[in-house]
Formats: sequence, C-alpha cells, structure tokens
Amino acid sequence: MSVPVKLSPGFQVHPQPSLRIGKSERTRAAILNSALDFLWTHPFRDMTVQSLMTPTGASRSAFYRYFKDLHEVMETLLGMLNEEALAVTGPWFEGTGDPIALFNESLAAVVEVCYRRGPILRAIDDAAATDNRLEKVWAQFFRQFDDAVTLRIEAEQSQGLIPNLDARTMAIALNRLNVYSYIEAFGQRPRSKPEPVREALTRIWISTLYGSEWLGKEFSDLVRR
Repeated sequence: MSVPVKLSPGFQVHPQPSLRIGKSERTRAAILNSALDFLWTHPFRDMTVQSLMTPTGASRSAFYRYFKDLHEVMETLLGMLNEEALAVTGPWFEGTGDPIALFNESLAAVVEVCYRRGPILRAIDDAAATDNRLEKVWAQFFRQFDDAVTLRIEAEQSQGLIPNLDARTMAIALNRLNVYSYIEAFGQRPRSKPEPVREALTRIWISTLYGSEWLGKEFSDLVRR
C-alpha cells in the first residue's frame, strides 16, 4: 500500500511527491510536509514524532528511518528554504544593469518565499535556543547572507553606487531586519499580507543603500557593471 502524501499549499519537497518515486521518498516527503503543516498553527516545542506521523498514515517507528530526531527535520526544512531563497535573490546578488530594478525583483521574490515558508523561520529561531546543532545551522544561514550582502555592497561602493559605510555591519543589520520581519509577519496563521512587508523593507534598503530619491521607483538610471 502506498503512503498518502499530505502537501501544504504551494510547498514542495525534493523529489516532488507527484513524480514516480518510491515509497521511501514519498514517506520522507510526507513527513516534511506534515511538519510544515504543524508549524502553521503550533510552536516547535509542541511538535512530537507522533504529531508528524499521524497525518502521513505511516507508523511512528517509520520516522526514525528518515530522521534522527525532530531537530533534523527542522534542519532539513531550513535547508530547503535556504536553497529557494538563494535562487530568487540571484538577480540582485549577481545581475548587471539597474541595481534598483534588480533589488526590487529579488526582494519581491524572497518575500513571497517567506510568506509561504514563514513558520520554518519561526520554528528554527525558537529551536536554536535549545539545540547546539540548530544554533550552528541558524548562524550559518545568517552568515551566508551576511557574506553575500557584504560583497554586493562593497562591489557597488567601488562603482560609486552606494555611499561609504561599513558594509558588513550594514549587511548584518539589514539581514536581521528582514528575517525577523518575516517571522513576525508570516511565522504563523493568520499571516500579514506580503505587500506591506515588501514595501517597508524596500524603503529601508533602498534609502539606506542607494538614496531616498529612488523610493517608490521600480527603475533608476544607476548602472551596475
């Protein structure tokens, strides 16, 4: 008998349950989706193995064939969110041309990702306080974005697009602002609407990095090489 896969709206694991895959991968996918469903309405501290396995139709013991513990489930979910966030921030991190247009594109996309994945961030932030492994994973999550934003600021400073400021300090401040805004707005249901969050973060990032004259503008006459 195949194991039913319970999918959260818009959430996909790899490989996708709709593909022709074996029972093992379907069960693993079902556990991850069950975890996300649980986190929409419950804090991580209330999660149990049984609460994840009941919706999947698999036994409690089956959980341990795929995950060591609940913290490993959370580490896996964060890794998937991280992969998706990195993919959509590519235009601003790596693109050429108008930095305002590139930033608007990337931020709108990452807000959408976090709108759909917000409880993962909330749960990891909670769980990291009590688990050394997750604390390190959470720190690494921040660090890679801090590194990427620092490099982008420094590159645009060298072209005269961003004023002389301490790039890493600013990167850390802006990244923490983003993540904790996502946690507050999207960390559980009912969620806030994404557009006000995007607009607030856009105003802060653009006015800080590029100047207030570009607020509310989709494009600029700035050129990144």
